[in-house]
Order: sequence, then structure tokens, then C-alpha cells
Amino acid sequence: MKQPNDVFNDLQAKLGELLKNSPAKDVERNVKAMLSQGFSRLDLVTREEFDTQTQVLVRTRARLEELERRVAELEQKLPVPTQNP
Repeated sequence: MKQPNDVFNDLQAKLGELLKNSPAKDVERNVKAMLSQGFSRLDLVTREEFDTQTQVLVRTRARLEELERRVAELEQKLPVPTQNP
């Protein structure tokens, strides 16, 4: 007697064979080709490039905040100008 996993594996294999030889596989290939062609026309970046730029932005933001803090400290040290009437 076959185990439930064996039955599912056999069913999956048979369905895979049917789909491999069916027009659905051709449709899938055509859709993938169309999507790839469409995406290549767009100005997209890879996930790696996006993550790299995100890290650069985080470092830049931290540096900007540090510089803003230092400018505020320096401004506090400046003498306050007196107004002549």
C-alpha cells in the first residue's frame, strides 16, 4: 500500500508531465518572455543596488544629523550681537 506522500508525489509528477506537454507551458514561457522584455525596458535597479543605496542613505543621514548638531553647538558659542538704537 502506498503512503500518502507517495500518492502526492506520483500525482505531482503526473501533473508536471501533463503541464510540460500542454499549451499552458507555452503560455507560461510566452508570459515570462513578455514580462522580461517589459522589465528590461524599465529603469529598474537590482535588490542589491537598492540595499546598497539604502545603506549609503542611512550613513549620510547620520552624518547630516551629526553636522547639524555640531553647527548648533557652534552657533550657541557665538556672541549674541547687541542692537544699537
